[in-house]
Amino acid sequence: MATGSITDLRSKIHSSHSRNTGPFNKKTNSKTSHSHGSKNAPKSKYDDYNTEEREQELQKVKSGIAQHPLFTEDQCKQIEKKIDKVVKLSDLGLYKEHTVDRAPLRNKYFFGEGYTYGSQLAKRGPGNERLYCKGDVDEIPKWIHKLVIRPLSEANIIPEDFVNSAVINDYKPGGCIVSHIDPPHIFERPIASVSFFSESALSFGCKFTFKPIRVSKPVLTLPLSRGCVTLLSGYAADHITHCIRPEDVTARRAVIILRRVREDAPRLEVPTEMSSPSRKRIIPSLYNCSDSDESGENSSSGSSSDDNVKPVKVNSKVICLSEEQPREREGKTSSTPHSSPKAMKR
Repeated sequence: MATGSITDLRSKIHSSHSRNTGPFNKKTNSKTSHSHGSKNAPKSKYDDYNTEEREQELQKVKSGIAQHPLFTEDQCKQIEKKIDKVVKLSDLGLYKEHTVDRAPLRNKYFFGEGYTYGSQLAKRGPGNERLYCKGDVDEIPKWIHKLVIRPLSEANIIPEDFVNSAVINDYKPGGCIVSHIDPPHIFERPIASVSFFSESALSFGCKFTFKPIRVSKPVLTLPLSRGCVTLLSGYAADHITHCIRPEDVTARRAVIILRRVREDAPRLEVPTEMSSPSRKRIIPSLYNCSDSDESGENSSSGSSSDDNVKPVKVNSKVICLSEEQPREREGKTSSTPHSSPKAMKR
């Protein structure tokens, strides 16, 4: 999604949506006023629902949502400094290839586990997502365990040792993520997330169209406060899509998503031959901060909705690095960085 599309979105898309239902819609009058009132805005299947059907759908979505205002102002500032350090490490090129996924107005950082999705899929459609090979993304940083996961566990929001996958989404103003369902064959429920830097909103049941980007009227728009934990399970996680709309990201906003990968989740097959030699990167001490430290997707024209998700097929090849290759000695680099890769057995 190009930056120009966001500019066009903000100038051309208007709203006629003034209905806000229930406690989850607090503060959304000013945030839902850009896209779904335009005569050119897409229509989702929910637009054909009568008032009673729409209310029933709304209640089903709410039944799978829980929110907990957990983190204080000081705790948020401490975590936000750590997020800034993650960005700095990424800019220095010190993460593994599949740890970082960049888009014009949104960067994702995968820790613990990463997976293929959207335009990365070799075969289109939900259910085709695959985990990367073990070791293809960096481990979950110690600060996420200490400052984010542990407080959730101590507050009995998630079970102890539940999380084995952490993702940081870092949005610039106007950034978005299109309608999707976190793949249930990859992740267990619940899905936990914590918002930082600024307020935003999570919308359910939207349909996207592109060039320029437009979004249909949501079934529900859920405010996301800074430091608030949001849990999705049941109907809200499995039977209706959720998204972040461009008009709901008015300032820099980051979210840390905490999930558990299923034991039987499918992985990409290890290729018979490697395309490039492995590279070991030495991460500076600011990656694993000690206890004494200061404590939009690229899219082509088309649509994305609950009943029409069409990721773009691209020519890409995933490379899984062999664990059998000799490691470089610490502090030294290989004298033959372009030597031929070794064959690798399945």
